[in-house]
Amino acid sequence: MRPKKTTFVAFKIKMAPESNKMARKTLRTSYISTVVSIALVLFMIGTLGVLILHARKISNYVKENIQLSVMLLPDAGLEEVGKLVKSLEQSKFVKSSIYITKDEAAAKLKEDLGEDFVDFLGYNPLLGSIDVKLKAEYADMESVNTLKATIITFPVVKEVYYQQSLIDMINKNMRTLTLIILGFSALLFFVAAALINNTIRLSLYSRRLLIKSMKLVGATRGFIRKPFVLGGIMPRFYGAVIANMLLAVLLYFSKKEIPDLVEIQDFNMVLILMVGVILAGIVIAGLSTFFAVNKYLRRSTQDLY
Repeated sequence: MRPKKTTFVAFKIKMAPESNKMARKTLRTSYISTVVSIALVLFMIGTLGVLILHARKISNYVKENIQLSVMLLPDAGLEEVGKLVKSLEQSKFVKSSIYITKDEAAAKLKEDLGEDFVDFLGYNPLLGSIDVKLKAEYADMESVNTLKATIITFPVVKEVYYQQSLIDMINKNMRTLTLIILGFSALLFFVAAALINNTIRLSLYSRRLLIKSMKLVGATRGFIRKPFVLGGIMPRFYGAVIANMLLAVLLYFSKKEIPDLVEIQDFNMVLILMVGVILAGIVIAGLSTFFAVNKYLRRSTQDLY
């Protein structure tokens, strides 16, 4: 019997390192898969955040390129035109105003047509004008009509032209697009929070007996929760950092493929968004771990089996 016992002990000693190695490998694989899955979920949230920021910027960019053409009378003097331009620049509705003389308008049209129509007609039939661009917050029909009523009172103004249908269409489409993106973002954030919460609950389920044992030996709730909360936050923090790295790569290649994106890209807002992604991962993970540990602390020992 003694040799069998010795053999059994030797076998047990040989198997213990293999068992520990397998356990460590399983834990490492589980940890990596958790970090990767969280990174992908937070990356999707960050991508939608970028879309929201850019949708706002694109909306403002489009609205600020809505143009009003103020046509001037043929005999408009420079002094009167200067007063009108100064008044427009001081208006709260106007972002910029550019005075285009008759000769400048003729030169531009000549370039577009590819021939000198002034020589053909014998005179320049074009009128001087002022191109007015609005501020984004005032690119609506009410503001445009108010501005038009003010401009038309100047004696050098013949007419004010703008595309009413274009203004209405831009405002309507931008509102619809913003609501769709916000709704989809809220849904995705809810899904992401649910995925993170379920991942944490599953990881804590395997340690529910350890949590209960610590309580039975007299450990306080705060003492029990602390290591689990910290342990739940760290992989989500690493996942958020990876998500931000993927987001930076996406923005880099987007900028190369769409150079005009640089004009509407707000790097400070993108930086704030990246910090928000990290905070979202930490807060969701911390709260999920907190409530999951409390759930097992409240349960009786029989309910844990």
